[in-house]
Amino acid sequence: MPLRYLLKQLLLPPSGLLLLLGLGWWLRRRAPRAAGLCFALGLGGLWLLSLPVTVEWAARAIEREPALVEAQWPQLAQRAEAIVVLGGGREHGDPAWGGDQPSPLALERLRYAARLARASGLPLLASGGLHFGAQPSEAALLGEVLERDHGLPLRWREERSRTTWENARYSAELLQAEGIRRVVLVTQAWHMPRARWCFERAGFTVLPAPAGFLGVPNGRPLGGWLPEGRALWQSGLLLNEALGQLAYPLFYR
Repeated sequence: MPLRYLLKQLLLPPSGLLLLLGLGWWLRRRAPRAAGLCFALGLGGLWLLSLPVTVEWAARAIEREPALVEAQWPQLAQRAEAIVVLGGGREHGDPAWGGDQPSPLALERLRYAARLARASGLPLLASGGLHFGAQPSEAALLGEVLERDHGLPLRWREERSRTTWENARYSAELLQAEGIRRVVLVTQAWHMPRARWCFERAGFTVLPAPAGFLGVPNGRPLGGWLPEGRALWQSGLLLNEALGQLAYPLFYR
């Protein structure tokens, strides 16, 4: 497992908050005040991040690109030359399907990209490499689902990337070699600002096509003020994305 991934898993919620609670337990006799602070931060953080209303408010601050209007889909070929859909992880060894499958996030992206491709006639590129070095690539999984479930071909497979920055760089090697510099980019709405930044620095003119918006009315009981396990997972995604948006300009040029 890459060290970068391990550190991220340990520091981001819920692991980071659980470690904080563990630290509080260890300090309970040595430093009661510090222990109390750790407990308060750990429990308060778990409660806050598990609220659907927290997800809604946080996503509104991150999701800056508007959705494409469906009436504009047939004219996308006048504004771009290809559709790029980014991989979003995979589910390992699902016995119902006889092997690995794209994650729910990846399937959401792929479904939207398929709709756009069918409406516009634009060719598709899927970008996503190996998961911890294991075959098949995310792009290959997306290509299989696209063909078998949506009846559409995948023109290009970018199968080396492990980060959003590499999504953009390796996609550029495939597309710009064929003179393609204007792309419709499909990913989650909360991921779109960072993805667009990467693809523009790789030399593309980007037409954002965000999907999976979280900054919408949550529709939960009591306005989303009751804790929910799914909200904790979504808060982790948003926190990771916020950190990524801060870090990428520092590490990539």
